[in-house]
Amino acid sequence: MVDAGFLSIIPPIVAIVLALVTKEVIFSLLLGVFSGTIIYSALAGLGPFGVLSTTVEIMIDKFGANADMILFLCFLGILVILITKAGGARAYGEWASSKLKNRRSVLFATALLGIFFAIDDYFHCLAVGTIMRPVTDRTKISREKLAYQIDAIGAPLCVIMPISSWAASVISYFPEDGSVSGMETFIQAIPLNLYAMLSIFMVLFLTLKKKSEFGPMLVADRLAEQGVFSSPEGDVTEDNLSDFEKENQSGRVCDLVIPIVVLVISSVLCMLYVGGLFSGEGLSIMEAFGNTSAATALALGGFCTLVFTFIYYMCRRVLTFKELFGSIGQGIFTMIPACTILTFAWTISSVCRDYLGTGEFVADAVANSGIPIMTLAPIIFIIAALLSFATGTAWGTFGILIPIVISICSVAAPSFTITCLSATLAGSVFGDHCSPISDTTILSSTGSQCNHLKHVGTQIPYAVIVAVCCAIGYVVAGVTNSLGQGVSTVISLAVAIVLLTIVLLVAPKVWKYTPEQKEIINAAKE
Repeated sequence: MVDAGFLSIIPPIVAIVLALVTKEVIFSLLLGVFSGTIIYSALAGLGPFGVLSTTVEIMIDKFGANADMILFLCFLGILVILITKAGGARAYGEWASSKLKNRRSVLFATALLGIFFAIDDYFHCLAVGTIMRPVTDRTKISREKLAYQIDAIGAPLCVIMPISSWAASVISYFPEDGSVSGMETFIQAIPLNLYAMLSIFMVLFLTLKKKSEFGPMLVADRLAEQGVFSSPEGDVTEDNLSDFEKENQSGRVCDLVIPIVVLVISSVLCMLYVGGLFSGEGLSIMEAFGNTSAATALALGGFCTLVFTFIYYMCRRVLTFKELFGSIGQGIFTMIPACTILTFAWTISSVCRDYLGTGEFVADAVANSGIPIMTLAPIIFIIAALLSFATGTAWGTFGILIPIVISICSVAAPSFTITCLSATLAGSVFGDHCSPISDTTILSSTGSQCNHLKHVGTQIPYAVIVAVCCAIGYVVAGVTNSLGQGVSTVISLAVAIVLLTIVLLVAPKVWKYTPEQKEIINAAKE
């Protein structure tokens, strides 16, 4: 690592600005990576060839280190193709269309399904999108809306679920010999994780209230009502949304439900297995979840599910032997864009974190600022959000900021530790939620088959509104901290929810179409 100072923030800025300007994610990420390796090579004296060699070395390292996640994506892509060919998606779509009669019921079912898959955000993003996209397409709910709902429930729910890969990650950053440790502290921090709580509240509010959309999401919804949907390759019309008529017409709902249930069960069991629950060492379930590697367990669970699904479909005779194995290449092909974007996102994250010290630069600026204790929580929230947005990783932000926050609070304000830890988690999730280079943002687009940058552009206004209410809530937490943790939590959470509710009631009335957007909608009608 080199001491790049303020230069360390250039790569994420390059990637994010170019992505928003050019609408080309892979190009923007690649230039962001190159800008970082150029800075590193110049400061380390590696010369021009060092830029190329460093770039390739980091990509190889990150691809290898995350091969388990790449495998899981490929396995899931294969599973999706199998379920589709077997007619399970068609049958489920027909069943859901008969049971879920309107937009509200479909979105509420999507939210409930998201809670069911909240053990891991990667799993959640891909599984919920895979299951619900045919249903939301048929009920003319925009894919941007589906992607937002997946993204806004996924990480926020995982970060407050004690039994999840996120909980294990957060707890691992607590110092073993410090005053803060273990699941107890994690649970205490849940009520004041305002971004997570308010994101879930906002999803439910938008689901249950009619005509609640505003801004870019309103435009996407109106286009979907006209039969125009976003896709990774460009907008598609209702006429060519799917090839259900080419699927096996003998497929049943069980041909979708059973493989998905097996995937859930096998993934949970594999998490416990990888975490050492069955090793004979006497670990508890919580300890096994804490020791597990989520990506490895998901890859193992995905492989087990594929083996089961192959046997199940052959016994059901919904697919031939040739169709089963022909689906492997097709499934992997569908995941190539996501794998490419993820590889570049992991690479730029590594450049910032491991080579240029972006996190340390931002964290040191906070630690040495001499800010008043009362304003510590909202400032930590903002810094965590900026760092997570720039690097595209909430987990990396946890690793950088949690030890620093604990050290600061243990000396300056021990009674404020839980609040500041909650602000760290909340800000990290917010930045990760908005960042176009975040893996969970990318996977939400992938699961819903939505154009990635359209997903980012439509959800950022929603996420920012929640974040502003959260920041005000943390200001209230600082003011009321002397009243005790319990009282402060109740007041802060109540103020934040009331503010968010007011905004959500007012925004649809004042944030409507621009003239340009109205022309686009009118053109779609014609």
